[in-house]
Amino acid sequence: MSILGTGIQDGLLLKPIKYQWAYDLYQQAVANTWFPNEIQLGQDLSDWKKMSVEERHALTFLMSYFNPNELLVNKALALGVYPYIHAPECHLYLAKQMWEEANHCMSFEYVLETFPIDRDQAYASHVDVPSMARKEAFGTKFIKRMTEQTLDITTTEGKRDFVRNLVAYNIILEGIWFYSGFMVALSFRQRNLLRNFASLIDWVVRDESLHLKFGINLILTLLEENVDLQTPEFAAEIKQMILDGVKMEEQYNKDLLPNGILGLNADYVNQYVKYLTDRRLEELGFGPHYHVNNPAKWMAAANDVLQLVNFFEATNTSYEVNAG
Repeated sequence: MSILGTGIQDGLLLKPIKYQWAYDLYQQAVANTWFPNEIQLGQDLSDWKKMSVEERHALTFLMSYFNPNELLVNKALALGVYPYIHAPECHLYLAKQMWEEANHCMSFEYVLETFPIDRDQAYASHVDVPSMARKEAFGTKFIKRMTEQTLDITTTEGKRDFVRNLVAYNIILEGIWFYSGFMVALSFRQRNLLRNFASLIDWVVRDESLHLKFGINLILTLLEENVDLQTPEFAAEIKQMILDGVKMEEQYNKDLLPNGILGLNADYVNQYVKYLTDRRLEELGFGPHYHVNNPAKWMAAANDVLQLVNFFEATNTSYEVNAG
């Protein structure tokens, strides 16, 4: 039986588990449970006061993007992924992932509540800023295809649409766009600023690393189980989708850092985006496209949750429930 399926009475028995990777990821996600108010974010207020206008703009811009898009990902999962999979171990993980996206949304609300950020302006940016709105329109296009139009996953085209949705959300939005923002957010800690905020982002990144691993495993399983998807034309389309996502991110980062901040500018971030994209392409079975070096090697060294190059081998050692 394929991992795809829409039967309501299918997948009601957890054991025997067919997709061990999904069950293992669920167990890890449960061990990683955390709550934003455990971090004393207010201690970073003194840093905010000494930050430049450009630095404050960058942080506000990130919150403007992250906040609505965590909820957008939840819609994609609930409406575009969960209903089309019948494996119960996958449902367990997806349920935890949806809770995590909600928790991330509340984390970014905590940031907006703590720092003197104009919430209305921050909320409006995802509509008012063209580069941000373009990224959001890209994502909503795929949800609409999954929900407002009929999707028949027994057909090759229906299965392709399902994979396109996974690539849009798991690979492009979570695996590239979010990670680009995480790098900028964590760059403040490199200059001994916003250390508590960075701890919050660390925990978000650890969750997102599992989301990415689940999505990649799901895509590879679908390709393995459905030979009709294994065509050069479809592979080329998927790769082009990812490269188009890079172009959108490049423009977004120019709006995020129009004049640069100390040690960071749009070109630096966009090189990191291309480096990340090559890793994502390799994880999906493609070769690298950009062949650029990682300009932010400190990302891997800064914290044990950020081992992006050795992504699949990385282990999480901090803040685990019942660890010991």
